[in-house]
Amino acid sequence: MQDWWWAALGLMLVAEGLMPLLSPGTWREWFAKLVRLSDGQLRFVGLSSVLLGLLFLALAR
Repeated sequence: MQDWWWAALGLMLVAEGLMPLLSPGTWREWFAKLVRLSDGQLRFVGLSSVLLGLLFLALAR
């Protein structure tokens, strides 16, 4: 079980690092837009991310 946790963490870090690596200007613009969102909008983005991640995990099984 612990191996899956480390694999998932590693994949998340790779995914998070791809955008700033490949297109730092675009990533900076997106990040600036996220900073300006309200708390409710950020929560919706977070919830959407969690649900999409769970969907991907379910499809991978």
